[in-house]
Amino acid sequence: MQSCDLIVVGAGPAGMAAAIRSAELGMTTVILDEQEGPGGQIYRAVSSVPKRRAEILGKDYLAGSELTDTLANSGARHLNQATVWRIEADGTVAWSKDGAGRCMRGKCVVIATGALERPMPIPGWTLPGVMTAGAAQILLKQSGVTPQQAVIAGAGPLLYLLAQQLVRAGQPPLALVETRAPGALALAARHLAGALRGWRYLVKGSGMLAEIRRAGVPRYTGGTALQVEGDEAAQAFIFEHRGRRRRVECRHVLLHQGVVPNIQATRALGVEHVWDPAQRCFTPRLDPWGRTSNPAIYVAGDGGGIGGAHAAEHAGRLAALSVGLALGALPQADFDRESQTLRAALQRELAIRPFLDALYAPMPEILRPADDTVVCRCEEVTAGDIRRYSSAGCIGPNQTKAFGRCGMGPCQGRYCGLTVTEILANANGMAHQDTGYYRIRMPLKPVTLGEMAAMVSVLEGQDA
Repeated sequence: MQSCDLIVVGAGPAGMAAAIRSAELGMTTVILDEQEGPGGQIYRAVSSVPKRRAEILGKDYLAGSELTDTLANSGARHLNQATVWRIEADGTVAWSKDGAGRCMRGKCVVIATGALERPMPIPGWTLPGVMTAGAAQILLKQSGVTPQQAVIAGAGPLLYLLAQQLVRAGQPPLALVETRAPGALALAARHLAGALRGWRYLVKGSGMLAEIRRAGVPRYTGGTALQVEGDEAAQAFIFEHRGRRRRVECRHVLLHQGVVPNIQATRALGVEHVWDPAQRCFTPRLDPWGRTSNPAIYVAGDGGGIGGAHAAEHAGRLAALSVGLALGALPQADFDRESQTLRAALQRELAIRPFLDALYAPMPEILRPADDTVVCRCEEVTAGDIRRYSSAGCIGPNQTKAFGRCGMGPCQGRYCGLTVTEILANANGMAHQDTGYYRIRMPLKPVTLGEMAAMVSVLEGQDA
């Protein structure tokens, strides 16, 4: 089996930054990613984006081209369209590419798989025409496709960004419905000092809202009782606003309730995780350099806690420095000097997070949906089903698999796990940490027997 110093899983901001710095330190570095080109979700297709689409997406998106260009010339080996389906505690990583399995062992592994959108289960969210705001952005970045006659609903800065981009694309949303509670701003004000340190983000957000207003997009804050209406597809979005029931006819509904770390790989590896009450999600327990409870496994970027693209870059470089120190590629004095600078930059980027987490906290009806709302889309399990499991003695998400197959579908719990934790914790009166999460098992992604059989011949030929 071939080996290298560092394997990086994911070619978003954190993964690219980690691979670049690792290669600069002279370590043999391999970066694996599912997409055709580097960039992750935030900078998806940035290396090949047409001019008109680039104008729609904005300069923050185009800033990613500097990272992708640097990666291409860094000396790190970038393997694209590589679907990682197994990561071992000893640094062995297995993936599929071109219909065949591959395997390589790294002395260390940096997991930089980013974030997932928080599940937003509301009545009608399984109808055709309903998708996440992030999925709409992927369509725009990858193919230039924009949803027509769309309502955007939920909470978080991504709502403003997507609305702005749809305005620029000539398809302004029919309405922007925010679930931010009326008292959220007062709660967030406790973190105003940190927010002012991140004043550039506040200015950017104000600019987005101004552009949305100029386009005449109706904006409703404090929306509740959200519902998608339709028989065979989305036909209207219904919500309550200031005591009045409103209905907006539409063809698409774009939902978003913030993002949470993608912890599938770290859960499967069995490293320690903790409940983050501010971001209402589980995160892997990390040291200041991104190292998990397994000293060979690191996490960089939003997979270790939501911080955004710039914070992810700093975290990726910190992880690479720590690997370099551990493998003897970087002297202690150089590590201390550079890591101190990066840590300070990372803290500046994260200063605004407590303000944003409080301002855009997920609404209670999303965390604990009504009984008849589908929670597990794969197996069609409702919130009421989960509560009935609780009354029958179910105390954790992993047990729901036995009670009703919840979390056993193709998504492997990615889009129901946190909701199930929230419902059970509330129903049983238990802490979220004690309630826990699904026990994730390899493979992380579907893999065929043919791919695994092909991997045998590949390994015999010593070709990774």
